[in-house]
Amino acid sequence: MSEPKAPKIEFPCDYVIKVIGNAAPDFTEFVVEVVEQHAPGICEADISVNDSSKGRFSSVQLKIVATGEDQLKALFEELKASGRVHMVL
Repeated sequence: MSEPKAPKIEFPCDYVIKVIGNAAPDFTEFVVEVVEQHAPGICEADISVNDSSKGRFSSVQLKIVATGEDQLKALFEELKASGRVHMVL
């Protein structure tokens, strides 16, 4: 029996990503800068930020227009390679 395949995403589409990292005054700005390089045109209304209960971590949720799997892969890799990001969902 074959493994179930991930659902196919129809591009372009609205796509929500959540980036979690150590809380820092410039973390949101950093995440938005990286995301803008791969998916330009983010507006303030598409960004939400939450800090963990103890304030050690910050999560930035953004809605982007995804144009393809290569774009998403490059975006996720750049965020993870920064050393500032723990997780990208």
